[in-house]
Amino acid sequence: MPGQDRRPSEPTGVRYYRGRGHASGNAGWRGRGGTGRMIRNIHSAADLAPAYDLVVVGAGPAGLAAAVEASSHGITVLVVDENKAPGGQIYRSVDQASDGDLARLGPDYAAGRMLIERFQGADLNYASGATVWGVGPADEETGDGAHGLEVGISLGGIARPIAAHRVILATGALERPFPFPGWTLPGVMTAGAAQILMKSSGLVPSGRTILAGTGPLLYLLASQLLRAGVSVTAVVDTTPVENRRLALPHVLGFAASSYALKGLKLLFEVHRRTRVIRGATALEAVGSGQFSTLRLHRGDKSLHIEGDLLLLHQGIVPNLNLTLAAGCSYVWDERLAAFRPAVDMCGASSVPGVSIAGDAAGIVGAVASAHQGELAGLTAALDLNRIGQGVYEKRRNELARKLARALRGRSFIEHRFRPGKTFRVPEDEVIVCRCEEITAGKLREVAALGVPGPNQMKAFTRCGMGPCQGRLCGLTAVELLAQCRGVAPGELGYFRLRPPIKPVTLGELAALPHTEAAIVAVAGCVERAAEERKTS
Repeated sequence: MPGQDRRPSEPTGVRYYRGRGHASGNAGWRGRGGTGRMIRNIHSAADLAPAYDLVVVGAGPAGLAAAVEASSHGITVLVVDENKAPGGQIYRSVDQASDGDLARLGPDYAAGRMLIERFQGADLNYASGATVWGVGPADEETGDGAHGLEVGISLGGIARPIAAHRVILATGALERPFPFPGWTLPGVMTAGAAQILMKSSGLVPSGRTILAGTGPLLYLLASQLLRAGVSVTAVVDTTPVENRRLALPHVLGFAASSYALKGLKLLFEVHRRTRVIRGATALEAVGSGQFSTLRLHRGDKSLHIEGDLLLLHQGIVPNLNLTLAAGCSYVWDERLAAFRPAVDMCGASSVPGVSIAGDAAGIVGAVASAHQGELAGLTAALDLNRIGQGVYEKRRNELARKLARALRGRSFIEHRFRPGKTFRVPEDEVIVCRCEEITAGKLREVAALGVPGPNQMKAFTRCGMGPCQGRLCGLTAVELLAQCRGVAPGELGYFRLRPPIKPVTLGELAALPHTEAAIVAVAGCVERAAEERKTS
């Protein structure tokens, strides 16, 4: 393919299928589209205001839509995102994509351009490359006499507490853990990671590539790689056969949705261009220090597929860490086989002033996520008295209708691609916690001691204490413990999360401005101890 020339400096095992010039955004004000509005790009903690009406965490579809909706009603908005450019995972680098990129990555990816253009033309503040490590109640009252919220932000190596009347968490989703023998070998990575490399850097695998798992993203990535000229050896589908029966009652709703035709075209394209193995069980990745072969069972047959790279995907689940650290209530969703925050139709959580939108509140897809973000932004405008009840209800009803249309077919997808239990709860020898190298067998030993929940299991084993803070092992650990105890995961709960949920240096924390209460709590005790030593 044109543009696929190998470059001397490229990493081993990848190749470029195009060049990409990354625009380096300048700090300051920038207008877009002749709207008369401007977005202010913030690249330094010194440029952050001490307070905003609304802080939106995440710049994916939900976060972008929430910010645009809220700012249109005169709210002072700050959007904070870890990435260098808006779009989230689904729309990553879409504003820099060429026509060839858009053709390879598909129409759903291209649809993000319009949303990003609206965002860049809005009157709001945008801090890219920033980390939010905590959300909680403010120590002091806000200007209207109410107790507001405080958002811990790290930008450019400097931490700052930002006050906000309202916070919308649009932190998106994570790929579900997919533990089986060999999943930690070099040469094995997640489908999402491969997609990030493709979208952000134009990198695709150069060798024989195998995709394994379940879910729509598995087939979407397979089609994108095939269009980019990658040698896809096989797509190994681990979706349980009984899921077809479970999804059947929901097929009419799916047929009336926008997913149906796109899904059929996707399946046809992948089946036409590569080998697809359905009903695969008992996966094992093997190799001498590097992945080389995928072993699997299909029915009574044993198959071996050789390859250079194995891409895994077992669906996505809500990214809970920040919502739990903020104190939001959550529930076990049996259809998702995952925990999700407890929210109402407009995204309001159990914590006053904190709303959750998009896949962070439950897996709904990009279009529905944007509508949920709009509802959350609209509700923030009502709560802050920027719009009247009549205006709010008219707009809310309009958005609710759009959201209902976007959610058509989700029930079918959830039942059809629900991962099998055997791939969610592994055998004893399989590593569950990659950070601390804790096996499923070790977790079962601790479960046999009668630990009441995952937090006690964490204390015994350090499972969930590593850099990922349970993102790669939390669900597996909870389901494994639930299986050992014979109860539902919802009865056990999840890991207890506290800020900071992301790494922050001691220097950043020490440089934070401290309230009088905090100083007394620490320095006051020191002073009293010194006085006691003098008098003794």
